[in-house]
Amino acid sequence: MERGRHHTAFLFFITFIFGHYQVSSAYLFPGQGSQHVGMGLELYQNTPEARAVFDQADEQLGFALSQLCFTGPEDSLTDTVNQQPALFVTSLAMWQRMQAQGWEMPAYMAGHSLGELSALTAAGALSFADGLRLVRQRGELMKAAGEREPGAMAAILALDIPTVKEICEQASDETGAVQVANDNCPGQVVISGDEAALTRAMALAEEAKARKVVKLPITIAAHSRLMASAAEAFAEAVSMSIVSRTWCVIVQRIVFAYSMPTTANWSTVNSGTSWLHWSSFSPRGTVNCLMPLPESGSAAH
Repeated sequence: MERGRHHTAFLFFITFIFGHYQVSSAYLFPGQGSQHVGMGLELYQNTPEARAVFDQADEQLGFALSQLCFTGPEDSLTDTVNQQPALFVTSLAMWQRMQAQGWEMPAYMAGHSLGELSALTAAGALSFADGLRLVRQRGELMKAAGEREPGAMAAILALDIPTVKEICEQASDETGAVQVANDNCPGQVVISGDEAALTRAMALAEEAKARKVVKLPITIAAHSRLMASAAEAFAEAVSMSIVSRTWCVIVQRIVFAYSMPTTANWSTVNSGTSWLHWSSFSPRGTVNCLMPLPESGSAAH
């Protein structure tokens, strides 16, 4: 999926039940790195339900997050304390558009990292106000952790997990600390760590003939132990939230479970320290199709 051009994705899951194939749908919400200046503007201009989401967020946060999404500047939008609520609000605005246009209601919802909070909110586990509050606090806590222990992230293409792990171990032995953060799919791995170790790991990946090595537009070392100081405070913030039963199944990214959320089974995994294993995950069957949703896309039924 091209970074920044789509704010959610529509997946078809094929499930074999009682000798017949049953087709159901799921929505996958994006995480950090998907942002771009101008995101959500078309939604705001053309969909009243989406406009209401941005307006509510601006009022709750006390500043014009909508204008930051629409006009930038890019460095402020990329700052994790703003990037996280910006992606959350844009995702929920897209969700409102999809409902207004009559898109099929999904059987499953999931999210990449931050996107899991978007999924939980869309599925009714959290109110929009509580979801936005948690996302904003998550960004504040992770920014503070990043200021105490600065770091960054990079994507590596066309190297397998064992090779990337060896690269991270070598770079960590030589300088600082870097680790596998996201195992997105075979041949696409994200690493996270302090700047020196990350830079060394990127060089080692290029030497190992990675097809592409790209530093990500993220201001922190998410999903690494550099975020550990944010975990306890975020768990406390979660404990203050009212968590309701969802109307669809939430697919959790680490334990690969299908469950209705509780503070026990998702506060820790959303603290930003865990390695995300997506490539080995296939819920009850096979992912048959991934279709990006353009911001101005027409309804699908």
